[in-house]
Amino acid sequence: MLFVHPGELRQAKWTDINLDAAEWRYVTSKTKTAHIVPLSDQAVEVLQELCPYTKRSEFVFPGVRSALKPMSENTMNAALRNLGFDSDTMVGHGFRAMARTVLDEVLGYRPDYIEHQLAHAVKDSLGRAYNRATHLPERRKMMQAWSDYLDKLRVAEPNVLAFKAKRA
Repeated sequence: MLFVHPGELRQAKWTDINLDAAEWRYVTSKTKTAHIVPLSDQAVEVLQELCPYTKRSEFVFPGVRSALKPMSENTMNAALRNLGFDSDTMVGHGFRAMARTVLDEVLGYRPDYIEHQLAHAVKDSLGRAYNRATHLPERRKMMQAWSDYLDKLRVAEPNVLAFKAKRA
C-alpha cells in the first residue's frame, strides 16, 4: 500500500508517523534525504489497528524475538512464500515496480509524482538544484487513489472464464 523500500518499511518507527496528519516522515536509507509518505485512509486504519499490538516497541513492525529490533529482513519475503508466491513471481521490492507501473499506465498519474513518491531523484531539465517541489498534495491524492484501487481489486469478482474441456 505504501510502496517504500522493504527495509524502510520494516524499520518504520512510531515516532515518525503522525496519524492525525496522515503522514510518515523519515530519512531514506539510500540518499539520506527527508521523505514524506502521505498515508491513505486505509493505511491510517491499518496503523491504528496495529498500534495496540506494537506500540510498546519503537518499531511499527518489531522483531518476533525482540521488540528492541525491527522485524527480520527475510520476514516479508517469507510471508510471500507462505502465500504461495515463488521468488520469480514476487518479492517485497516488487510492490514498488507494480505500483510504479499501475499508477502510470492504469491510473494515469504523472511519472514525476510517482518518482517523488518512490523517493527517486527526479530528472529536471531546468536544474534540480533549484527545484524543491515535492508535489505533496498531488501525491496525497495519488496514494488515496492507489489504496482505493487495491481495495477494488480485493473485493472484485474474479475475471476468469472457465472453459469446458474438449473430449477426444
